[in-house]
Amino acid sequence: MRSLKFLPALCLAISLLAIPGAFAVAPSETENTDKGESGLPIPRFVSLRADEVNLRTGPGVRYPVDWVVQRRGLPVEVVAEFEAWRKIRDQEGVEGWVNKAMLSGRRTILVTGDIRTIRRNRSADAPAVARVEPGVVARLVKCDDSWCKVEIESYEGWLQRSELWGLYPNEKVE
Repeated sequence: MRSLKFLPALCLAISLLAIPGAFAVAPSETENTDKGESGLPIPRFVSLRADEVNLRTGPGVRYPVDWVVQRRGLPVEVVAEFEAWRKIRDQEGVEGWVNKAMLSGRRTILVTGDIRTIRRNRSADAPAVARVEPGVVARLVKCDDSWCKVEIESYEGWLQRSELWGLYPNEKVE
């Protein structure tokens, strides 16, 4: 059995520079037209609900565990469904089957590339709110064409869409 262990976001993370404002969560919309057995779009992004999730080679407990992912909140992509099982893929392309109870519809994103600056507004010149390292998981609040509003702990601000993994190129989240 292989294991993927990720450090918690607090261990990776945050140089705090300002106090955030309040936020509200809005549902996301995708442009996907294929529907799975659940009636939800395939593919779609979700997040891991538990601290430890077994990825199996097939849809059921009789299939061996191939990977163990140890990171609650990690964004993953659902690429297939079979009864109560979902085939998921992570940012590195690792795939496996998990029970749907291990997944949450709460949207999160993964910071990619270099250390990124969360901005107070949708502008590269806006004041900094925090700096975050690659691999940090943030809650996705909303997203437009080029900027996404995110929350990490009690800090909220904007990151460029190109700095994130966990949403589709033309997906709007409101």
